[in-house]
Amino acid sequence: MGLFSESVDVDCTDLGQPRTVHWKGHPCTVINEPVRWYERRQWWIEESRAPLGSGAGLVDHEIWRVQLEPQQEQTPATQAITLDLVRHVGSGRWRLLRIHAAAPAHAVEPDEAA
Repeated sequence: MGLFSESVDVDCTDLGQPRTVHWKGHPCTVINEPVRWYERRQWWIEESRAPLGSGAGLVDHEIWRVQLEPQQEQTPATQAITLDLVRHVGSGRWRLLRIHAAAPAHAVEPDEAA
């Protein structure tokens, strides 16, 4: 797993969940239910103080973990990749935060493993 700060384009559902991620010039489809949480950021390094009532975007990052597959001709060797994305609350822009180890996109049947 590595930490990044790379801009990505994200298309969302009507509920605001990531549906398609355009990464490295290629569209990728979110293949599992994305997971959202918030992480505290070190806002005091960049800001002199946090105005009362500010939280999301200044104090906390909105992070989404998504599992993706490229939108292209799928082959059995294609593997899904898991990314953590950050959405900037004020601008709506998305950034790649973490890349996790790739996982197989399909389950291996016991007789396939032999």
